[in-house]
Amino acid sequence: MTLKIIHSKKDYMTALQRFEQVFQAKTGTPESDEADVLALLIKNYEDAQFPIEAPDPLTAIQYRMEQQGLSKQELAGILGYKSRVTDLFNGHRKLNLSMIRKLHAHLNISYDTLVKEY
Repeated sequence: MTLKIIHSKKDYMTALQRFEQVFQAKTGTPESDEADVLALLIKNYEDAQFPIEAPDPLTAIQYRMEQQGLSKQELAGILGYKSRVTDLFNGHRKLNLSMIRKLHAHLNISYDTLVKEY
């Protein structure tokens, strides 16, 4: 296969088909090198054509709570008050700088996500 930048859905499908054929090639072979380049080309096309929006702060917090098995009461322990958690999820309060710092430190949520408008 001639490697080139993927510009169309047809190119994308062709690249995917070829990638499936060479995916498990032995390391160090020309097919393995081709798979590596195809993976980059496919990723580049997918990033441009199918962008994934970062979640809003509350969705990110809820997701991380689920991942870590945290309750709202445990989140209140991080933020300081149970009423803050209730107010956050009910839309009566926005995240402040102190909360953002605590959430970043304890839940490892990026600052970029936590400071987004919601």
